[in-house]
Amino acid sequence: MTTPTPSDAPRVLVLRAPGINCERETAHAFERAGATCEFLHVKRLRKEPSRLDGFQILAFPGGFAYGDDIAAGRVLAHELRRSIGDHLLGFVERGGLVLGICNGFQALVRLGLLPRTAAGPLVQEVSLAHNLSDRYECRWVTLTTGPNRCVFLPDDLTIHVPAAHGEGRIEVADPQSLDHLEAEGYVAFRYVDENRSPTEAYPLNPNGSPRGIAGLTDVTGRVLGLMPHPDRAYEAFHAPRWRSAVPAGPPDGMTIFRAMVDSARGATAHA
Repeated sequence: MTTPTPSDAPRVLVLRAPGINCERETAHAFERAGATCEFLHVKRLRKEPSRLDGFQILAFPGGFAYGDDIAAGRVLAHELRRSIGDHLLGFVERGGLVLGICNGFQALVRLGLLPRTAAGPLVQEVSLAHNLSDRYECRWVTLTTGPNRCVFLPDDLTIHVPAAHGEGRIEVADPQSLDHLEAEGYVAFRYVDENRSPTEAYPLNPNGSPRGIAGLTDVTGRVLGLMPHPDRAYEAFHAPRWRSAVPAGPPDGMTIFRAMVDSARGATAHA
């Protein structure tokens, strides 16, 4: 028996493309958080960009879009920027929320939607380079938020989620650019140690990202991207020691999906 969907449930468009392989988990997490989801292939979205108008949330799932043959997320980003870049900007400007997880984050960065520190056309501002370990890393990590622009993330959130990537290290043009991202609240998540202090130390920070940066938001606060996978930590039994430490509240990954759905529902109610 299925649970009835509330009439005010936000609608989530989950993007599909060759090589994306986390779309079902992402959709299921959003549905468990109270949304309704629809899968849409990137080719169909390119032909019918107006389809975005019927959704409140756009999700870029993880995987290996187009095999990451050139660089992680680059082909998908190039395809979308050239064909529907203006529609994506319009979606965000009218209040739509965007989530990019792992490969989805890589695509958003190369597309120019993250960190997008000023209004204007889509231009890539930062990059995601190979992990300092020079290998694919798959391990559980701890993330925290601090004061940041994201409209749906609390400033004191700590979550334990798995990371699985080979290109997750933030690269910027110069130290001043990094200072700007921090000072202006574009850093949404950081890898932290046992004292909840940002860390660059391996393996707590699996890629060596400077100042522990694990996720970014944009100038509007409505776009969020992160390298680790909340879509692999949204059920209690996803946690490694779930039998001995069942969480009192929602599973850590679910916190993000619920926050987005609640924010979209609230925005719709006040529209």
